[in-house]
Amino acid sequence: MARVVVDVMLKPEILDPQGQTVQRALPRLGFEGISDVRQGKRFELEVDGPVDDAALARIHDLAESFLANTVIEDFTVKVESEDVVAGAAK
Repeated sequence: MARVVVDVMLKPEILDPQGQTVQRALPRLGFEGISDVRQGKRFELEVDGPVDDAALARIHDLAESFLANTVIEDFTVKVESEDVVAGAAK
């Protein structure tokens, strides 16, 4: 079993009201020196079997069509962990 992570963030040119609210609150909470905050989403997918190029392509398609609104959001797909037994992926 493997874990694949999809991180989704608003594109830089899109306003992020939630991030701005957090950024404005930080000095009141004693956290100085933070000039910008962007809010995003993280999806952790548990994948049966090895994560090969075909599996990553399917996950990329899933992220592009379902997890992210690609008009206003960018996303990244990365393998976070793969269980390994006796030198081979499970």
